[in-house]
Amino acid sequence: MQRFNNILCVVSPDPTDCVVLKRAVALAENNQARLTVVDVINELPRNTNLIGHAQPLKELRALIVAERRQGLENRVAPWRKKIEIQTNVFIGIPFLEIIYEILRNGHDLVIKTAEKCGLLDRMFGSDDMHLLRKCPCPVWLVKPESPKKYQRILAAVDVDDYYPPEELEERYLLNLQILELASSLALSEFAELHVVHAWEAVAENLLRGAFRDTSEYDIIAYIEALTQQYKQNL
Repeated sequence: MQRFNNILCVVSPDPTDCVVLKRAVALAENNQARLTVVDVINELPRNTNLIGHAQPLKELRALIVAERRQGLENRVAPWRKKIEIQTNVFIGIPFLEIIYEILRNGHDLVIKTAEKCGLLDRMFGSDDMHLLRKCPCPVWLVKPESPKKYQRILAAVDVDDYYPPEELEERYLLNLQILELASSLALSEFAELHVVHAWEAVAENLLRGAFRDTSEYDIIAYIEALTQQYKQNL
């Protein structure tokens, strides 16, 4: 079982969004882990006149950071009675600032509120998608309406064996990491753990084609043999 030792919680600017913070505190308590809570502000335009301020950019940044830092401190204050919490506020491209923080301080899990993606996010990629692709540690995205406790956790693994040997080894190690993480979360949540692998019977449609003489019995036997093979791999 993999335990989490150094958790990074990324909160949204919405002070009413408390689900992810509660989840991070509970996870840190259950794992006896360090917890850092951060807020990331999007980079400001260099011409501050565009946002109705004549103040120098440096001063405006300092004011915004101070305000957000105070808001962050107010949000974590009730939880400091239960657990030690470090806080920080960054300005920049959110997913990059999160990755920089991970590389600086060796976090082994990021937990944050899932973004609501609009059309532009779908076209060019949201911060969450960039984070999922590029983050050096596991990412847990929590929806604001998530239940207080999870009852069932699903771990999806890939047990296909037709990859080249070097890729098979990589996928085997990734499967182990997924199972270790899922097991840790299931134990923390006192939840059921379900493990799945999705596969398809290659050439099934071709075998059922109008110009093929393969019997239905043989096709079913072929699918059943594959099913047993994947069950064994799993």
